[in-house]
Amino acid sequence: MVYFKWAFWGTIWLIVAAFFHYTLPQHDIVRIVNTYEERQDLSDWTRRFWSTPDDQSQTLENRDVQFIQAVTPEGKARVYRNEDTGWHWPPYFKFDTANLYTEANDAKSTKAQPEWYSITHYGWRNEYLSIFPNAVALKPVAGPDATIIPWLNIIILTLFFALIWAIWVRWRRFRRNRIDPMLEELEDSYDAASDAVADRRGRIGRWLGSWRSKK
Repeated sequence: MVYFKWAFWGTIWLIVAAFFHYTLPQHDIVRIVNTYEERQDLSDWTRRFWSTPDDQSQTLENRDVQFIQAVTPEGKARVYRNEDTGWHWPPYFKFDTANLYTEANDAKSTKAQPEWYSITHYGWRNEYLSIFPNAVALKPVAGPDATIIPWLNIIILTLFFALIWAIWVRWRRFRRNRIDPMLEELEDSYDAASDAVADRRGRIGRWLGSWRSKK
């Protein structure tokens, strides 16, 4: 029972962590090397990892998607899709895909004369499933060692854990004041009933024993 409890709560917190890791904004320091547009097939289950900026995009089997190619200071390749989120989840309310595409084209630089930018994005990258994070903002930084403090993530996670703490404290108080007394009362009633049954069995046993002694 204890292992089942830990497995259950471990699974719940793993899902919560994956949700926040996918949804909250992340920042990469990169050098923009290229942009391109490519038609993507949206007919399989990976459709959920593509944006649906309008109602029409929910029914299309394929459509053109813009991409931004970049390289990290360590030389690792990064590829981002550039899609509007519209009014859908996650709530980035991104409507400036064309502007970001133009900014990315203007931000291209070479290895000999690099220009470093911070790309704000959400989502995951998976080469085998062709899943790409969605770029939502682009801004220049002083260099490859620039530090971006994720203030929004800190605020959201702080509020979330404060809410969880408040719910847990109130649940413990409710359990201590309402549920535990009821369980103790039920346990006392069960013990009293067990004692009564044992007493009756003892009386019957003594009565039967008295008949045996008379014989």
